[in-house]
Amino acid sequence: MAPDNGIAAASRRVGLPGKLRRPDSPRAKTVGPFNARAAGAAIKILRREAADWNAPVLNLISAEHGDPFKTLIGCILSLRTKDQTTAIAAARLFSIADTPQRVLTMDAEELAKAIYPVGFYRTKARVIRGICRDLIERFDGRVPDRIDDLLTLKGVGRKTANLVVTQAFRKPGICVDTHVHRISNRWGLVRTRTPEQTEQALRKVLPRRHWIEINGLLVAFGQTICQPVSPFCSRCSLERRCPKIGVARSR
Repeated sequence: MAPDNGIAAASRRVGLPGKLRRPDSPRAKTVGPFNARAAGAAIKILRREAADWNAPVLNLISAEHGDPFKTLIGCILSLRTKDQTTAIAAARLFSIADTPQRVLTMDAEELAKAIYPVGFYRTKARVIRGICRDLIERFDGRVPDRIDDLLTLKGVGRKTANLVVTQAFRKPGICVDTHVHRISNRWGLVRTRTPEQTEQALRKVLPRRHWIEINGLLVAFGQTICQPVSPFCSRCSLERRCPKIGVARSR
């Protein structure tokens, strides 16, 4: 049974041990939520670590081809699909048709077969054909470089629009997927419920110089270390800095 306050006080007066604490065991340090400066420092660390992780497939497509159309279509293929499957399907499709005009020479069934087995491949085939028609009819066959214009394409949401703008055109934008949303909240940099809210919150708090790279870094970090359930905190270079908000269990 632990001593009450009177006994603990008496033990200190007569030199008894009372509550013992090992001298080589530092007190636990409470880490507060990230601010913009802390986030910038974390991004700098992750930038150094990223060479050891697999880059997200859409970053690879953009870097390899430098083609906004391939980035846009690759993003559509990637929705609800693993990176490895996306990479295979994208390579197969682009070997057959790599422009809006060429895609429209394929009927829906041919296109669906070319992108199989991405998730919802038949629906995505219809969406891709619709996007290609819109690009030809409304944008002279070119992918627009403005988020508002991209959002007018059926099947293109804010995540896709931001990714195309940042990766294909290297213009400022914040692409928020499940990893960016989760980690930004885990850091305490934002306190949001949806990716859309996270994008708007990050636009207010995160310096613009980090906007383009944050998606690629946090996607790779989230897939490798900062996973949704039981993240690998013991392997993480940010472990001592991170408030781990919402983390109930880690490895």
